[in-house]
Amino acid sequence: MTTAPPPGTPRARSGTEAWRPRARRATAWSALVGLLFALGAAVVVRAWRDELPAQVASHWSRGGVPDGFMSPTALVLVGLVSTVALCGLFAAIGLTQGSAASTRRITAAGCVWSGAFMAAVVVGTLAPQRGLADPSLVGLSGAALLTAVLLPLVPAGIAAALVPGDPAMPASEAVPADAPRTALRDGERAVWLRRATGGPGLAVGAVAVALTALAAALTAEWTMLVVPVLLAALFVTMFAFTVRVDPSGLTVRSAARWPGTHVPADEVVRASVTQVRPLRDYGGWGWRTARDGRVGVVLRGGQALLVQRTGGRSFAVTVDDAAEAAALLNTMADRARSR
Repeated sequence: MTTAPPPGTPRARSGTEAWRPRARRATAWSALVGLLFALGAAVVVRAWRDELPAQVASHWSRGGVPDGFMSPTALVLVGLVSTVALCGLFAAIGLTQGSAASTRRITAAGCVWSGAFMAAVVVGTLAPQRGLADPSLVGLSGAALLTAVLLPLVPAGIAAALVPGDPAMPASEAVPADAPRTALRDGERAVWLRRATGGPGLAVGAVAVALTALAAALTAEWTMLVVPVLLAALFVTMFAFTVRVDPSGLTVRSAARWPGTHVPADEVVRASVTQVRPLRDYGGWGWRTARDGRVGVVLRGGQALLVQRTGGRSFAVTVDDAAEAAALLNTMADRARSR
């Protein structure tokens, strides 16, 4: 059996590509849904064509005064092109890196959110301008902007939930003899539990929360204070995780219970310790997918638990005492094969 290599080394080619059809299906239908949202907005704007000014407000200054204008058709085209570009980006991630269900769910949610967001922006921008002779009189509503950002999260979440999980793929070979183990007596049970928190991501999050709160205060758009609250919740979910190894395998779950993942013990090919460089290996911090499909919860640089799974997959999480976790997980993988 071919397994995924540690981060930073060339990836061995897997003997199975069974994930690719699943990735193509998830990418195809979610990209179609995202595009349909954008096309739906175009249909709505076409129905409004006799009610809209020849030039509509399309950009506003910090004070909420229009300072950019274009035709309704141009605004719709910008929305369509932006949707195609964003969906193309998420599709590339899903098609090339979608060996894990979590990555395919990100792809589906991203494609659907992109189209829904662009539709909300286009419709929300033009709806207040129907029947106006002078589009310069249209102000920018903080509530409308907030709605355009948040409302698309609903179909995006539904899209992610509709993507099936990975099928069971029990290992057919023993854990390598040189893999570390924990010495346990027959029938003895053990659980390893740690919290993985902090890192540069929390610092970035704190700055983002402070800046958005300051912007809301300076513009007196008090509805926009919802944004820093939501950002704070987002960064807490992305940079505070519980990592657990027990007889069932490895479970990694955020403080908000989502996102999370479970690696069954019978799918563990080998657990080990690796050194992670966040930017070089995963392109940043948080729940990440590397260019070669590796999935990681990367909160900081340094020591991480690396789990090589069946199907050419791997999962890494930066956590203290990773060597203890790896040894116990290999032991649980041995036991799972003997059941």
